[in-house]
Amino acid sequence: MAGTWQFWAVLSAGFAALTAIFAKIGVENVGSDFATFVRTLVILACLALILTATRGWQGLATISGRSWLFLALSGCATGASWIAYFRALKLGQAAQVAPIDKLSVVLVALFGTLFLGEKLSGPNWLGVALIAAGAVLVAWRS
Repeated sequence: MAGTWQFWAVLSAGFAALTAIFAKIGVENVGSDFATFVRTLVILACLALILTATRGWQGLATISGRSWLFLALSGCATGASWIAYFRALKLGQAAQVAPIDKLSVVLVALFGTLFLGEKLSGPNWLGVALIAAGAVLVAWRS
């Protein structure tokens, strides 16, 4: 089971949910950018431990220039996402912020088809539309 993408995706969703709750509590009396910095330090420490435990370290020279470029771009996008997410949590309710953040699922489907040549079927697109509608409805406050 632990070798399947489904297992890790569900685990990711569970941890993402905890991230929102823990972060909302954590930013209560802390600046959102500083909270993002602290979170990043904790992530770095955890990843260093994981890489050490699994002997996953590899030489920097083994990474191609193309991989460096796209990993750097991904890192910049992640940082921008975290900064925006923590600022949104500081200003709004977790139950409103998290669903809007999950509109990233819709954007990944769009970007995947546009830039990566991925193909989605009719039912797949229906699911994407339902995710978009659901995110908006969950975040809606009247």
